[in-house]
Amino acid sequence: MTRSLSRTDNLIHQFDTVLRTLVPHAAEPSRPSPATDAIRDEELSEEERRHAAGLMRINHTGEVCAQALYQGQGLTATLPEVRDQMEQAAQEEIDHLAWCDARLQELHDRPSLLNPLFYVASFGLGATAGAVGDRISLGFVAATEEQVGHHLENHLVKLPPGDQRSRAVLRQMAVDEAHHAQLAIEAGGARFPAPVKLGMKLMSKVMTKSVYRL
Repeated sequence: MTRSLSRTDNLIHQFDTVLRTLVPHAAEPSRPSPATDAIRDEELSEEERRHAAGLMRINHTGEVCAQALYQGQGLTATLPEVRDQMEQAAQEEIDHLAWCDARLQELHDRPSLLNPLFYVASFGLGATAGAVGDRISLGFVAATEEQVGHHLENHLVKLPPGDQRSRAVLRQMAVDEAHHAQLAIEAGGARFPAPVKLGMKLMSKVMTKSVYRL
C-alpha cells in the first residue's frame, strides 16, 4: 500500500532536491558515469583544461536549470502521469548533474557561482508553464531539451581533442535529452513555433556566456 505524502513531506522532499542540486558534490547518480576507468584523457594543456572546464561548467548549470524546471513543472502539472514523467526525467537529469560535477572535479575546477540565480529563474519558468497547462508544459520540456541537444552537439565539437572523458559524458547526455524531448511530444506536448524557440535560444546564450568563466 502506497502512503500519500503530506504537505510537510512534500516540502521536505522539495528542499532536499534544492540542496542536492545546488550544493557541490551532493547529487547522487542512479547510473555510473559514462566516463569509465577505461576511458583515458590525453595530456591537456592548461588552456585546454580551462576551456574544457568552462564547457562542462555550462553543462552543469544547464542541469541545474533542468532540475529547477522539472521541479517547478511537477508542482503545478495537472495530470498524475505528467508529474510522474517529470519526476523520471528529473532523476536522469540528476545523473547528468552528478556526472558533470565529477568531471569538473577531475578538471580541478568548480561549478558556476551563478547557479542559485539560474535555479530560481528556471523554477519560476517551470511552475508557470505547468500552471498554464500540461500541453504547454510538455511542449516547454521538448523545446528545452531540443536546445540542450544543440548545445551538447556544439560542445562535442568544441572540446579539446584529448578530452575523451568529458566527451563520453556529453554523448550519453545527448542520448538522454533526445529521449526526454521525444517522450514529451508523444505525451501530448505542444510544438512551439520558431519565434518562441528563438527567444529560448537567446536566453540560453545569456546563460552560456556568463557561466563559461563564472
